[in-house]
Amino acid sequence: MTFPITEHTVKSARHTTGYLACGAEAGPLLIFCHGWPELSRSWRHQLPAFAALGFRCVAPDMRGYGRSDTYTRHEDFAQELIVADMLELLASLGRDRAVWIGHDWGSPVVWNVASHHPDKTVGVASLCVPYLASGFTLDTVVPLVDRSVYPADKFPAGQWDYQFFYRENFDKACKTFEGNIRNVVKALFRKGDPARVGKPAPTSMVRAAGGWFGGGACPDVPRDADVLTEQDLEAYAAALTRNGFFGPDSWYMNHEANGAYAKRSVNDGKLAMPVLFLHGAYDTTCETMTSKLPEPMRRDCADLTEVVVQSGHWMAQEKPAAVNASLAKWLAARLPDYRKA
Repeated sequence: MTFPITEHTVKSARHTTGYLACGAEAGPLLIFCHGWPELSRSWRHQLPAFAALGFRCVAPDMRGYGRSDTYTRHEDFAQELIVADMLELLASLGRDRAVWIGHDWGSPVVWNVASHHPDKTVGVASLCVPYLASGFTLDTVVPLVDRSVYPADKFPAGQWDYQFFYRENFDKACKTFEGNIRNVVKALFRKGDPARVGKPAPTSMVRAAGGWFGGGACPDVPRDADVLTEQDLEAYAAALTRNGFFGPDSWYMNHEANGAYAKRSVNDGKLAMPVLFLHGAYDTTCETMTSKLPEPMRRDCADLTEVVVQSGHWMAQEKPAAVNASLAKWLAARLPDYRKA
């Protein structure tokens, strides 16, 4: 049976979240959280596939994106507030728990739901960004940089250099992206390139170049049809044009608050529920194939399944069949009773 993808909104006194839903309303719940600079639409390949397997699938526009509220202060994009948005969404669906699935900045959100609210978490899956109990912060990730690729004298922050650029030149970063949003979407959403593996990522050179795209305007490159259709491109560009980049970029401006929030997790940050992590074989920024980045996750997750997907960073859109197969296999193997619930 095919299910339509429908649009919904949940409003509270503190926040409004727009979301997509697909599948039987009574089905066991999967909540998909997108990253930067995306939309609920990023999960367009997953929602109908898992609805057909009997799940109720929900994908919110995260805070600052799409049909959800955005704000004017950096601190309004801290993880603790975004987790609260997700718990409000969960309650509005009349559910106590869900399987939480995240990608990019959506991954710290689902990891934080799991580490602070295990009672709300049946299982947790992440694409590209591994679990870091001390928080997805610069203090955590810079010490895990692969110094064989990023010598400290030349690349002190490794592939995370771009996150320092936000802190030091926030307005310039926003203005660069907002200069031509359609070109930015085309430039960012590209499939993985095996030839780039083992070489410094472009994100490691942002400060030295004076900004993204060499410090100038974003180049006009052809759309990568293996990741986005023309309709997808227009939807991303329209949403980012409407809301701007202040909100999406502000997710990078809360390292201290997010680190303090991580310290308040339960069970010393250890995760007992089933966990799935999908490695992007050609993701050079969230590089987890040879670096130490996934090691804390292996220590802190008691029931961890790892799968390598032959893709770049935009995994759910570049390799949807492989992602869907890995998720479905994990759900069947590690949470067999959830689908029957």
